[in-house]
Amino acid sequence: MNILIIGSGAREVAIARACKRSSHHPTLFFAMTHRNPDLIDLSHDIFISDMRDCQLIVKRAVEWKIDLAIIGPETPLEKGLADLCWQNKIPTIGPTQSLARIETSKAFARFLMKKYNILGLPRYQFFETLEGVYDCLRQFSETGFVIKEDGLANGKGVKVSGVHLADVAEGYEHCIDLIEQQKSFLIEEKCVGEEFSLMAFCDGESLVFMPPVQDYKRAWINDTGPNTGGMGSISASNHLLPFLTEQDLQTAKHICHDVIKYLQMECGEKYRGILYGGFMVTAKGISVIEFNARFGDSESINALALLESDFVEICLGMINGQLAKTLVHFAKKSTVCKYAVPEGYPEYPISKEEIHINVDSYEYIYCASVDRDQNKLMLIGSRAVAVLGMADTLDQAEKIAESQIIHIQGPLYHRADIGTQPMIQKRVENMNKLRAVTA
Repeated sequence: MNILIIGSGAREVAIARACKRSSHHPTLFFAMTHRNPDLIDLSHDIFISDMRDCQLIVKRAVEWKIDLAIIGPETPLEKGLADLCWQNKIPTIGPTQSLARIETSKAFARFLMKKYNILGLPRYQFFETLEGVYDCLRQFSETGFVIKEDGLANGKGVKVSGVHLADVAEGYEHCIDLIEQQKSFLIEEKCVGEEFSLMAFCDGESLVFMPPVQDYKRAWINDTGPNTGGMGSISASNHLLPFLTEQDLQTAKHICHDVIKYLQMECGEKYRGILYGGFMVTAKGISVIEFNARFGDSESINALALLESDFVEICLGMINGQLAKTLVHFAKKSTVCKYAVPEGYPEYPISKEEIHINVDSYEYIYCASVDRDQNKLMLIGSRAVAVLGMADTLDQAEKIAESQIIHIQGPLYHRADIGTQPMIQKRVENMNKLRAVTA
């Protein structure tokens, strides 16, 4: 079996390693933006490409006689790569351009939830002009507000009051900037609580859920500093999270089922791929932050390392509508993932500097924004290398991850507190306080 994986990061390394463990023993091909050393080592052949150039990617896929394509990042989904693959008789893990709007248009996702009365929808308004913007910001000023650019913005399209914007006046100035750039946007009520991610395999009929994961977004220890694409993530051996109840998880699953049901009804197409729900547990219950139409990064590292079933069989189940009959089993282990990132990340990351990975085993090391240049590993400006610890407890997994990441040398930093007991306890106490207020 020839499998094409589209994407260049640690997420794609996790996908590729899961494929390599399969009894199908697939031959792997990659379309990537840079020469990720881990992907090169796993590949039969590679193709360096702009992720927006779907025609060129599919042309190469046809030449390689690809039997299955797996799309990692969101940009090719937005550009219709899945549609083009299916048109060329290449079965694809990843929704069509229309279905992918659940991620690529924040307004579409909110409209869908409102139209079909799906749980977890925060108060919001949509704007294409400045009319009514100031009044809306004032209305949400007491609870706080979030301004979300409609469309993909490389993780930089969300501004939160009290984090990025000091007050209503700053929020209004940001909205003026968006309108001047001819961009539409949402203003939402700010939700307060603990975030978690829930991913699911989907075949157009059934959803099979992966263990929930919590992502650490802030750049510096103690949840300070700017928001990032994610500095690391954790999952627990009981397939909950320390602050999460079984009822919270069941509510999130119910929301995901409804989203897939009504999304397919709205678009008239089957959703084959990964649905990623970003949720927040608040004093009022579960609130939806966003949906993504693909694996999360770094959440895919946690989930796929735990997967004990045959990943390629799961992919075939998604393609053939046989997911309900496919064995999907995850190990009862805890995981802690930490990212080593360039100094200055996320605003002014350094690049074109060499790093060294001095570890005994690469099994749980995942290169991301690293380019192999004449056997040197060079930074190229974003999250560089992910490290995973897996053990019976979160405390043990954290210690494993920390013991490995310190051996990645170069102009890098990481969050040493991801998965530590004090940080976990902080989250548990935060939720206990919120639940007590509700009670």
